[in-house]
Amino acid sequence: MMKKICLFNHKGGVSKTTTTYNLGWKLAREGEKVILVDADPQCNLTGLILGDDFDDFYVNNPNDNIKTGISPAFDATPVPLSPIDCYEIPENTNLLLVPGHIGLSEYEVPLSIAHQLSNTIPTLKNLPGALNSFLELLADKYSADYILIDMNPSLSSINQNLFCLSDYFIVPTSPDYFSVMAIKSLTNVLPKWEQWAKMARVAFKDSAYPFPDKTTKFLGTVVQNFTIRNGEPSKAFKKWIDQVSSTVTNNLVPTINAEGMLLQPNDYLPGQISKGYCLAEIPSFSGLIPRSQRGRLPVYELTDDQLGVGTVLEQYQGIRNRFLEIFLEFSQNVQNMTK
Repeated sequence: MMKKICLFNHKGGVSKTTTTYNLGWKLAREGEKVILVDADPQCNLTGLILGDDFDDFYVNNPNDNIKTGISPAFDATPVPLSPIDCYEIPENTNLLLVPGHIGLSEYEVPLSIAHQLSNTIPTLKNLPGALNSFLELLADKYSADYILIDMNPSLSSINQNLFCLSDYFIVPTSPDYFSVMAIKSLTNVLPKWEQWAKMARVAFKDSAYPFPDKTTKFLGTVVQNFTIRNGEPSKAFKKWIDQVSSTVTNNLVPTINAEGMLLQPNDYLPGQISKGYCLAEIPSFSGLIPRSQRGRLPVYELTDDQLGVGTVLEQYQGIRNRFLEIFLEFSQNVQNMTK
């Protein structure tokens, strides 16, 4: 059965896009059929994947993006939703992309009105379930095992909708004060979103695009962008990694648990709960990011000739291999937790 996983934090700069990209790529390498969805109007995931082909893609494929895919519902055109042609990533044939579109934010207002439930007029009743139906059509077309949704850093109605239609969610974080603040904020936001979803499942069950009957479950956090000293996070970063962990445990988890948003305890990884539900700790990519962007590959897929020569090659080989181990374990853990 296909699973939808959203990666969400309304704080920017926590590597949601790179995590979506790297996790999706590795899941695809493990034999899963994966669709990446760029739901951020800034289109960073699309730019990361298309590189220099970004502009030409939109000129040559004007209808193959997330906004066009859901436009029949939002523009009230008399045609049903249908799947677009995803961008197929040639270097990884199990991996596909639903490109983003800056105009997606145009649908915020009508969707927000539709979310008011009791005040929704009949022509808007199809909107809350439209994104889910669109993704389900894509999954059927491509026989997808996973859909990973890269969301924008906001508390928008589109984000609320995408979050509540997902089977699971991951919260990317950085080891800093503002990530701790963001988690405390999510403690207030996410339970309210699930409370709205409980009502939406009833209110929109008879619409042309019904809202999915599921509760979004917490897979865990990802902590990233820290430096390593002697194989461990440096002291300054370790302090904030521990603070993120305790804030998740003491603030976020009790509130989402009250809404049924946790897996069963035995479904989490051994030791994960005691580490603040952390799925993966991912250090800084150091100097590999420019090489990754040039090669249009994750850092762990870079070949030796893309890394450099001499001592530079030796240094980057070690970094690359470390990330290969991290994302292999990360992808396998996600597979096991979502069986």
